[in-house]
Amino acid sequence: MTLRLISLAVAALLCALPARSETIVAGLSQDMVSITTNFTGSEILIYGAVKREAPVPPDDAPLEVVVTVQGPSAPVVVRRKERRYGIWMNTEAVNISQAPSFYVIASSAPMDVAMSDTEKLRHSVTIPRAIRAVGIASEAEDAPNFVDALVRLEEERGDYAMAENSVILVEETLFRADIALPANLTEGNYIVRLFITRDGAVVDLHEEVIIVNKAGFERLIHVLAHDQPLLYGLLSLLLAVIAGWGASAGFALLRR
Repeated sequence: MTLRLISLAVAALLCALPARSETIVAGLSQDMVSITTNFTGSEILIYGAVKREAPVPPDDAPLEVVVTVQGPSAPVVVRRKERRYGIWMNTEAVNISQAPSFYVIASSAPMDVAMSDTEKLRHSVTIPRAIRAVGIASEAEDAPNFVDALVRLEEERGDYAMAENSVILVEETLFRADIALPANLTEGNYIVRLFITRDGAVVDLHEEVIIVNKAGFERLIHVLAHDQPLLYGLLSLLLAVIAGWGASAGFALLRR
């Protein structure tokens, strides 16, 4: 009787354990982007594979891949302009506590198929969920419209994007995604998250970081402005005097 109980307990434990484990092995074509005077944007190749401990049963739901790239977040003020008295003016404003400077989602299938709403909420996937707009209802009657306007403007600039069916997935094992970074990047850390899902549920999550910083003359100006403001101000004044003197001398030569 005792042996039978032990056998039942072991069987129940084995049933409770997952039949297999699937994990992500991934990498980036580059993990650092330098912003220089001639920087016009960059493209990051995100590639990887799904590591398995056992074959996938043929009746399982297909594997999908979701990739998100999120730039540094900062507070944003969204204003509404209306035409009054013959001129356009700001009438209302909403303060959004945190909004990413860059946010792209790429997936191997439509997002409604690749990830369930529960998982999107849990992992803050999708552009609206990446924006923290707590307490804005008290600032304007139609406060959610301000968030929609922010998303629309960022999409027009190319800073927010949804690229469904853009991740290449081969034999539910190898995958790659190409993410375009625009020229107007904000300096900081860009978080890359990779999800593999089955039937909308997240099976595994992997994170990488892309460091974006200024280089060359832009870096020198940035460091001076933040670390040596007095020296930066004096150099700016000197350059303004030299430019003014040069323009005056040039006009004097033209009059001769």
